[in-house]
Amino acid sequence: MKVTDLSRVERVKVAMEGAEGAWKQLMIGSADGAPTFSFRVFTVEPGGHTPYHAHASEHVNYVIAGQGVLVNENGGKHPIHQGDFALVLPDEKHQYRNTSADENLVLICAVPRQYE
Repeated sequence: MKVTDLSRVERVKVAMEGAEGAWKQLMIGSADGAPTFSFRVFTVEPGGHTPYHAHASEHVNYVIAGQGVLVNENGGKHPIHQGDFALVLPDEKHQYRNTSADENLVLICAVPRQYE
């Protein structure tokens, strides 16, 4: 069993090409013995974004704070804000963008542990 606080987990800059002002924290993952899923928290600074990418597995996101858009593979923008859930299907291109001028976009991202 593990209980941890967001403030105690190291923030690492997202190094993937195309990321801007995005940070990742691995809250629960394979190192904790999680057999199936990993839970990450992404913080996207005002005006920042995750890379525009796709992967072979679905993932579920929950917006903890802030607002932005989830960009789909056709460039369509779906507004997101605190309290929203989002499902990204396998191989679906996507990007999270923070549209706020002064507030971080913070979201939980649950993925199969091999994608932590």
